[in-house]
Amino acid sequence: MSSIPLTTSMSREAAESPHVVRRQLAENAVNAMRIGAMLRQMNPRAVVTCARGSSDHAATYAKYLIETLTKTITSSAAPSVTSVYDASPDMRGILFIAISQSGKSPDLLAAVEHAKHRGAFVLALCNSTTAPLANAADALLPLHAGPETSVAATKTFIASLSAIAQLLASWTQSRELSNGLASAPDELERAWSCDWSGAVPLLAGALNLFVIGRGFGLGIAQEAALKFKETCAIHAEGFSSAEVKHGPMTLVRARFPVLMFSQNDETRAGMESLAQEFVQRRARVIVAGLHTPDALILPTVAAHPVIEPLLMIQSFYRLANDLALERGLNPDAPPHLNKVTETV
Repeated sequence: MSSIPLTTSMSREAAESPHVVRRQLAENAVNAMRIGAMLRQMNPRAVVTCARGSSDHAATYAKYLIETLTKTITSSAAPSVTSVYDASPDMRGILFIAISQSGKSPDLLAAVEHAKHRGAFVLALCNSTTAPLANAADALLPLHAGPETSVAATKTFIASLSAIAQLLASWTQSRELSNGLASAPDELERAWSCDWSGAVPLLAGALNLFVIGRGFGLGIAQEAALKFKETCAIHAEGFSSAEVKHGPMTLVRARFPVLMFSQNDETRAGMESLAQEFVQRRARVIVAGLHTPDALILPTVAAHPVIEPLLMIQSFYRLANDLALERGLNPDAPPHLNKVTETV
């Protein structure tokens, strides 16, 4: 086992998220307005997202924002369709959004080149303005997250979410969302200060875990499940609160740990009902954004419903870091993983 640091890069980098989002909103303001105007004129017939890992969880967030705010059907591309099977779907009139922190993965780049060749307009969300992805795209919305050395992505994931929200605010000209975004940096600072340490003893010995979200919050449930795997060596699965009732629900028995994220929107009543059902099954229920009796209720920061997932995942990153250390693991250097994953 590698030596365990007293302070981790994961913790330091996650703590930078408020500054990252504040800088991003300022640096991208003109560019986001330009791209938003371009998309209103283009009026894409559909949107296709392309990403891997944490970036693909950001794409889940993008799907919900795009479909609810613009009513444009949005789906996730399977990069292997082009990189392995050499198929070339018709992309005329399609907005193709590629999300990548490094912008170097060969399968992602192959998908972008095929999409452009078949008529798509490619928008890249990338942390490097000189990466191959940035150079290949028709338009670029930089993440402005700065260097991230921990294998576990934190500030770059939050920067991806905020960039997506800024894009949608510009595309739809939503003053309400723009105002919500303007408050996000200060709210992220408060979210980092939220004390979620009460969850550590409940999860310290966990082998399996469900993470539940819905709508705007599904992407962060997927992201939290990935972080539990890579930093804490817990087999965690992220589910929609609707999907979990189809099969996986049978695993939820006494003492089975469940973490639930709920933003304050139309999904909350259903999430509360599900949390109560988990409690009745005597599961170890931990909730963020809910007020479920007999569950561990984690403190959260109230905000615009589209922004609340950013705040909850920010609080979660501090929990994941502390839980990894409690389990004797180094969250900066998970075994068998690299910072840049280059799949074909």
